[in-house]
Amino acid sequence: MSDSVIKVENVSKAYRLGQIGGGTLREDVSRWWATLRGQPDPTLKIGQEHHARKMGEQFWALDNVSFEVKEGEVLGIIGRNGAGKSTLLKILSQVTTPTSGEINIRGRIASLLEVGTGFHPELNGRENIFLNGAILGMTKAEIRNKFDEIVAFSGVEEFIDTPVKRYSSGMYVRLAFAVAAHLEPEILIVDEVLAVGDMEFQKKCLGKMREISKGGRTVLFVSHNMDAVNRLCERAVLFESGRIKADGDTHSITGQYLASDMGIKPERHWEPDQAPGDDVARLIQVRVLQQGEVTESVDIRYPVDVEMTYENRKAGAQLLAALAFFDSQGVFLFAPADFGTHKWAGPRPPGVYRSLCRVPGNLFSEGAIRVYVEVSTRHPVYQIHVNVHDCVGFQVVDTGAAGNVRAGWGRPIPGALRPLCEWQTSASGNRIQVGKPISEETVVK
Repeated sequence: MSDSVIKVENVSKAYRLGQIGGGTLREDVSRWWATLRGQPDPTLKIGQEHHARKMGEQFWALDNVSFEVKEGEVLGIIGRNGAGKSTLLKILSQVTTPTSGEINIRGRIASLLEVGTGFHPELNGRENIFLNGAILGMTKAEIRNKFDEIVAFSGVEEFIDTPVKRYSSGMYVRLAFAVAAHLEPEILIVDEVLAVGDMEFQKKCLGKMREISKGGRTVLFVSHNMDAVNRLCERAVLFESGRIKADGDTHSITGQYLASDMGIKPERHWEPDQAPGDDVARLIQVRVLQQGEVTESVDIRYPVDVEMTYENRKAGAQLLAALAFFDSQGVFLFAPADFGTHKWAGPRPPGVYRSLCRVPGNLFSEGAIRVYVEVSTRHPVYQIHVNVHDCVGFQVVDTGAAGNVRAGWGRPIPGALRPLCEWQTSASGNRIQVGKPISEETVVK
């Protein structure tokens, strides 16, 4: 028997663009009346596209999507707004049906798609726990057995007998997640709603989802928080325009998404009249190189070069080239600068110069890297002449080749950096007694 609990085969979902059914009855009537008088849609927000010319056309929210999810797997689903993520979850949760395709699900599903889904605003927290549990298919006895755990996890004990219409959005999410997570579904689907909660509660939720997965149950997690996706999921699926663009290891998929979303490329070039800078220095070109070739995909094992070409426009200027590296989450990694002792470390005549910074292999962790570029002078005072944020970028890829640092680890290595450090281990030969200070002779180097 297959160990897949969810199998999605060639699923598509289409919606018909039109004026009726676009919101409330009042909005529909207002839109219809404006059309009769030849006036623009009064319900559109500033900058929102007007679909009047697309009346009757179909919009494909999902287009021929296929994938499988195995039992106990935690799958991250990522992509831009409108990529089709929420539509997929609604189909899996049986809120709506696909236009075409087939979905096979083995097990009971608990879904947390929107704040307050399955809650009645006039009922209090206690009553809504039993209501939501019944919707999820639980018996009254099962809910009663888990009731104290649910309330304790949610942190709303003081307000459990208060109507939920008086709850804040954060309290809604706390109670809704607590119910969905503690009633032991075989499959838990969580949309972006965790973004409403505070940091402490988000950590509790991530910990609970890890606990659920270790118990053999399956989690589908949709989020725009790539750090949370990387920490929770071992596999991720990237959606774009209703289709699956990439499916694989979480770190490589989230890095690919962030790199494409930022629009960063491994090479930038400017014409002289458009080059960033001032009357002292101008930036001409920046390139990311590995083994002498421009590349956006860098093998983690080998050195990577960032080459800067810039113009000195002032005789005697003491130019300093510098870089700053950031990971996909915007974490500052390090900032090398050209403090070298070469002949161009001092005053320079006007002309074009090329500086190359080589970063050793096995230093960056997997994922997208962004590079900030700066050209400055140190004398007589420190002054920046060129500074370009997110100037170039590249994707660090662990190829899994023999001898790689990841060999034997068995999973992606966490951390912003992962240098290949030198280790020495030797037998001490001495027995260390508990409570006795360890001398230098007994330390294992």
